[in-house]
Amino acid sequence: MGKYINPFTDWGFKRLFGQEFSKPLLISFLNDLLVDELHVKDLTFRDKELLPPTKDQRGIICDVYCETDTGDRFIVEMQNRWQPNFLDRSICYACRSILDQVDKGRAEREDAYKFLPVYTICFMNYMPHTDEVSKFRTDIVLADKDTKAQVSNKLRFIYLALPLFEKKAEECETDFEKWIYVLKHMEALSRMPFTAQKEIFKQLEDYADSHRLTKKEWEAYENSLWVVRDNMACMAAAEREAREKGHAEGHAEGHAKGMKQGRAEGRAEGRAEGRAEGRAEEKKAIAKQFLAMGLTVEQVAQGSGLSIEEVKGLQ
Repeated sequence: MGKYINPFTDWGFKRLFGQEFSKPLLISFLNDLLVDELHVKDLTFRDKELLPPTKDQRGIICDVYCETDTGDRFIVEMQNRWQPNFLDRSICYACRSILDQVDKGRAEREDAYKFLPVYTICFMNYMPHTDEVSKFRTDIVLADKDTKAQVSNKLRFIYLALPLFEKKAEECETDFEKWIYVLKHMEALSRMPFTAQKEIFKQLEDYADSHRLTKKEWEAYENSLWVVRDNMACMAAAEREAREKGHAEGHAEGHAKGMKQGRAEGRAEGRAEGRAEGRAEEKKAIAKQFLAMGLTVEQVAQGSGLSIEEVKGLQ
């Protein structure tokens, strides 16, 4: 077990971002995420029963009211997911948060549909598909299609695809980048970086230290950790099955082409290359999933069958 907890288990995520005692961590993270836009002065956790975690523990939602230093208020949902169709689900939860604010019994009143803006901040701690997002941070607002001008601040989505964040510790310039580096690599860290540069990371170090957990906390965390790893294994298996299906179709196509051309050696070579390519891609996909979970290079190499040099090339 590493020195620090995995922040993307349900238990770890809730400990760092969903508890009263860790409010300063969440306030600091939000201010660094939304720097030069607004400044959160205080926040209040909403009734967690409004948006419960999924039964299979594939994600948890931290739902809070935020107040800025200018008196503005808005709602933040922090979502941590490990499964496909993530974007669709995040939209559903955000819409439900809006509907919960609408007083349906006063539909005729002018203020019936006034509601606080909802900011949905999503951690995608797995390699996203190209039809989801294609860069580390994707910021979505309600804007006019032609002019690109924002028409409403009532709904906003920020997707953070951690596998696409590739900066090393010494390359992190902003406080937000330091947050992301720490969260992405926390489980594999032997010491907490940036503590001399930003005071909040000392507090983060205290709350994330696995050696400070009580027996009850340790058992809850360990259970949550196994659930995450099981889910990641299921995702890897599903992706591997899809790739194998694609390779099989490719082999069939290549075989037909080879028959037409009358080159038996081409068919054999194509099948061999296809099998080798399929195995290599499968190993890489598994390694990327393990890296996203925060495992060390050595652990990833052992679990995926790649060499240490090949794993380092994927970081």
